[in-house]
Amino acid sequence: MATFVLVHGAWHGGWCWRRVAERLRAGGHRVYAPTLTGLGERAHLTSPQVGLSTHVQDVLGVLHAEDLHDVVLCGHSYGGMVITGVADAASARLKSLVYLDAFVPTAGQAVFDLLAPGRAEDFRRSARESGDGWRMAPVPADRFGVTDAADAAWVDGLCVPMAMRAFEEPLRLCADGGGVTRRVYILAGDYNPSSFQDIHARLAADPDWTCHVLPTGHDAMVTMPEELARLLLEEA
Repeated sequence: MATFVLVHGAWHGGWCWRRVAERLRAGGHRVYAPTLTGLGERAHLTSPQVGLSTHVQDVLGVLHAEDLHDVVLCGHSYGGMVITGVADAASARLKSLVYLDAFVPTAGQAVFDLLAPGRAEDFRRSARESGDGWRMAPVPADRFGVTDAADAAWVDGLCVPMAMRAFEEPLRLCADGGGVTRRVYILAGDYNPSSFQDIHARLAADPDWTCHVLPTGHDAMVTMPEELARLLLEEA
């Protein structure tokens, strides 16, 4: 039996992992899909102070409270920022890191540092115009490659605005990943152009990384849950 902790990306919540979690649990594995502060069913906790460090602490809290070890820790999109911080603080509890179409930051980087030119200003403008200066409106599901109308309605109905501080706050690292040696990158190959294409190309040339491509859009946990679960099970 393996233990998986699945960390969602911006605007989403733990709900987005439902289809993947069902498949992993059907194989007898333990699966945790925490919702980060200010999102999903925890949207009522949002505030201008909620940032990346808050979300790192959310996941560290799950590892500690559930006494989890040998964890396959997977982060989607913005969740790559979060799992990098978690790995730095709790590498002894982790078996491997899986980045799903995600940012792979180094110390001192924030999401706004890693976005394509002009994209950060788009989010800042969204916050100014419709988010009281600090909340970013969700990106519509169809722009993330969710083409099925029912799936898009599900995603759009549950995504919520997100505190901009999460994208502004730089990642604080002490050990730059600690002792986690197994690192995997899964690219959503049909989400293009995106920042993640370049990340995947760089890591595919690094022998310390194992890389895969899923022929789908950014929200692969929604659009290709069977194939994604199979890749995660390889880490078990």
